[in-house]
Amino acid sequence: MGDMEGGAGPEQVICPAARDPAVRQVLVALLLIGAAAWCFHDSPKYPKPDPFDLNKYLGWAFNHFLPVVLLPAAAAVFVRVVVLCRRRLVADGEGIGYAGKAKLPWDRVARVDARRLKSDGILLLHADDGTKLKLDSWRLRNFRQLVAFIEQRVPAEKYVLT
Repeated sequence: MGDMEGGAGPEQVICPAARDPAVRQVLVALLLIGAAAWCFHDSPKYPKPDPFDLNKYLGWAFNHFLPVVLLPAAAAVFVRVVVLCRRRLVADGEGIGYAGKAKLPWDRVARVDARRLKSDGILLLHADDGTKLKLDSWRLRNFRQLVAFIEQRVPAEKYVLT
């Protein structure tokens, strides 16, 4: 790892967001919408009862007010999906980082934690100022090319393998 061979690889690696995490979050949002629709559909069965009959009152409140909570929660999940799907990690000759944010220059990488790379597909880049950049194969496409690109840019003595 980290041979520092020059010129053998690509000049830049772009890693768009993977779709699997987004699909899971969209399913959660659809479940929230479904639950809200069911409560809304079921709400006419529950007329407003006497507040002292706690069971009936909670059934009424659940079916009348839960859609008010679940629909904004579903909207928030959809917004998160859009934001995560638009993220791109860019690694080039200058450094590595998400598009639109400050890059971590290669000379500021103090340590590369590769202990979870084989088992979980996670690589942690530690900067000299204490910040970390977590690279996850489940969340990023082109992950193998990214790891190979990092190996070209970071010396082998900075890797933690065990």
